[in-house]
Amino acid sequence: MEKYHMYVSIANQRVHHHPDDSIWDYKVTVPEQYVPIFHALFKQTSELEFRNFLRAHLPYVPYHYDKDNDEIDVRTKKVYALIHEFTDNESKRFIEQLPYFR
Repeated sequence: MEKYHMYVSIANQRVHHHPDDSIWDYKVTVPEQYVPIFHALFKQTSELEFRNFLRAHLPYVPYHYDKDNDEIDVRTKKVYALIHEFTDNESKRFIEQLPYFR
């Protein structure tokens, strides 16, 4: 099974295949079948954030009642779980301290 090195940027919701492509937060080494999972989670998060943008223009829908926010949190947790699974020990220790990981 072939493994790929990927460089994940959480803030930019991007996966880079070369370290010099852009700024990244975590280096992961994943089997081939996990590559599209990262892309899909970031795409879903982006779509949810766009729906949040549209909802923000409706003053009668309070922010804290918006289910899309919960869905964004779920996807962020999944991304961190994947990173935790396939990254180095230093990054694992950092991720384990995040509120998302608990």
